Amino acid sequence: MNDNLEAYWKANLRILIVLLAIWFIVGLVFPILLVDQLNNFQIGGFKLGFWFAFQGSIIVFVILLFVYAHLMNRLDNKYGVND
Repeated sequence: MNDNLEAYWKANLRILIVLLAIWFIVGLVFPILLVDQLNNFQIGGFKLGFWFAFQGSIIVFVILLFVYAHLMNRLDNKYGVND
């Protein structure tokens, strides 16, 4: 039982680290650190750096919420800790 919970926790941490890394890249690296390079491209008439800062990071955050919920449901079912 203890090994099962440890494996569950490691898988949970792996999911969290990957999703937080994506959030960090989209929320900080793209709109702040790479804004000049991204502004060479456009989406819907707006510069890509501007789009990431005001729309893209929010959209990606909401998508990450749904991805996290889906992955955790699947993980809970795999380890038998679902509600």
